[in-house]
Amino acid sequence: MALLKCDFFSEVLMISTSMTVILPENTDNQIGLNNNKYAGNIPVLYLLHGLSDDHTIWTRRTSIERYAAEYGIAIVMPQVDHSFYTDMAFGKQYWTFLSEELPKVARSFFPISAAREDNFVAGLSMGGYGAFRWALRKPEQFAAAASLSGVMDIASHAKSKQPDENPVANVMYLAFGERDLAGTDHDLFALVRKKEDLPALFQACGTEDFLWEENKKFAQFTKDHHIPVATSFSAGAHEWGFWDDKIQEVLAWLPLKQ
Repeated sequence: MALLKCDFFSEVLMISTSMTVILPENTDNQIGLNNNKYAGNIPVLYLLHGLSDDHTIWTRRTSIERYAAEYGIAIVMPQVDHSFYTDMAFGKQYWTFLSEELPKVARSFFPISAAREDNFVAGLSMGGYGAFRWALRKPEQFAAAASLSGVMDIASHAKSKQPDENPVANVMYLAFGERDLAGTDHDLFALVRKKEDLPALFQACGTEDFLWEENKKFAQFTKDHHIPVATSFSAGAHEWGFWDDKIQEVLAWLPLKQ
């Protein structure tokens, strides 16, 4: 596998930014790694970070490079700050960057596929929310999406209308301002009910996670509305040991062409 840090200028953000990229390669003499590589354009997983992290975190906290090697898949990990993957009320246009500019830029640099059946998105916590929102708002872009310990009920988290001493409330205010998010295109419950031809969905959360109740609520909501979602709920907290395990499940679950 090739591990790359890519620094580039974003026209949308109007600033230089970065992404970490993993690309597969065929090797015969590398010890301890099972490398696979597709002959044509490479399938790609956009892998999103959480609130306190950046584009480097998946490679620093998990063995994602080793896991991806077995599947011959590229991994693109962008940097989005505290944006909640939205065009911020008081900040930069990270939703537009993520959903429109990033795939075009990544494809211009690397031999990754533009076909829906080869494109996937996943993330943890804030990134779990971002992954599902991206896939549900633009289902034509993805064959599958996965949320690990995701922020599923964004409307309840954004109820605080003014910033205060709670740093997370401040982040939410900067991202969403004073908007009521219930029923909007920020609300995963509203999005999953409205869309047709959805990608395959995978949801994981630990039963000791502080986001467990809203993950359970979302899983029940999708079940009640006959929306198929693969779930992987097990003992675990909001921590990297859990996510390292679950990202392996996600890669094994992805509908990759053989």
